[in-house]
Amino acid sequence: MKIYKVGGAVRDRLLGLKVRDCDWVVVGATPAQMEALGYTPVGRDFPVFLHPQTHEEYALARTERKSGRGYKGFTVHASPEVTLKEDLQRRDLTINAMAEDEHGALIDPHGGQADLQAKILRHVSPAFAEDPLRVLRVARFAAQLDFAVAPETMALMRAMAAGGELNDLTAERVWQETARALAEPRPRRYIEVLRECGALAALFPEIDRLFGVPQRADYHPEVDTGVHILLVLDQAARLSPDPRVRFAALTHDLGKGTTPAEFLPRHHGHEERSARLIEELCDRCRVPNDYRELAIIVARYHGLCHRADELRAEKLLKLLESADAFRRPERFEQFMLACEADRRGRLGLEDQPYPQAGLLRRARQAAVAVDTKPLLERGLVGEAFAGELHQLRAEAIRALTQ
Repeated sequence: MKIYKVGGAVRDRLLGLKVRDCDWVVVGATPAQMEALGYTPVGRDFPVFLHPQTHEEYALARTERKSGRGYKGFTVHASPEVTLKEDLQRRDLTINAMAEDEHGALIDPHGGQADLQAKILRHVSPAFAEDPLRVLRVARFAAQLDFAVAPETMALMRAMAAGGELNDLTAERVWQETARALAEPRPRRYIEVLRECGALAALFPEIDRLFGVPQRADYHPEVDTGVHILLVLDQAARLSPDPRVRFAALTHDLGKGTTPAEFLPRHHGHEERSARLIEELCDRCRVPNDYRELAIIVARYHGLCHRADELRAEKLLKLLESADAFRRPERFEQFMLACEADRRGRLGLEDQPYPQAGLLRRARQAAVAVDTKPLLERGLVGEAFAGELHQLRAEAIRALTQ
């Protein structure tokens, strides 16, 4: 029996990154031998065991054969006869198909170390095309590492997208990869890679439609709405590590990819169309409510936030109430970060200050500081209490802005 460190732990060590989790492959062992050594079996589809002390995962070397559609359509064969080379052959990318033996010696049958040095994401074998989830994984690795995709791998991904392979992915897996990509250092690369291979149109048509849609003349007409969205996503990544803020930045202008006649009556602006499209996207992809709610608020009110310094006190208060700033102050901070990312996501404004956020914070603070004790002493409740409180808060904001 021989044990090898494999996959991401080897890749990250070679990149000089912090190794978070170690995965191990065991060659020449049976499940009974592993259990006799104190390992706890946890794998349902193939033999995986937890180490009795470290609780790291140890998987028996295995091969996989395509037996059905989708990322679950595989027959797995694990036995003591399966070699390390055969186990590495089934992996997705060369940079993930490396191993280390017990002495730390690198085993690299597919040139993963050279691709790391060249910053290239390259598939190991044609079997890559058997698992549609790998298209999203490649895009996510591009967002994590800011690597280029090898031309032959991109061609294979295009063929997979064109062949409808991505239709076999569940909504949960699509969202899981997307949420992870949004948390990576360069989330725009996820969108760029998906778009280049045709997967963005298949999975997120609302986002794909934005490319080629002109911006307003004063927003730099040479930058279309899709490019603007990528610039906004860049700024959101600069401002916050929170993937919810980044999702809101990514989706805030979805309505610009439609026309009123196609979607809603003409008197509705693109903000409301954006909110409706976010609802549809979130329903389809099973997006968690905290992502959904923030994205909708940003879509509806980012324009008002940009004009905060032009608004009268009553309008400022209405914006605070609409954005739920009093009940959800943490989310209101996320809202302002996404709005700031939108304003900075324009050529020449990348490093400009955003004083609107400071004004809204001060307005909220002035409104929160209103003493409600006199209202309670007057016995006001329900709508009467809320109406009086609204007036007092508006007066407090008016005093601040005069």
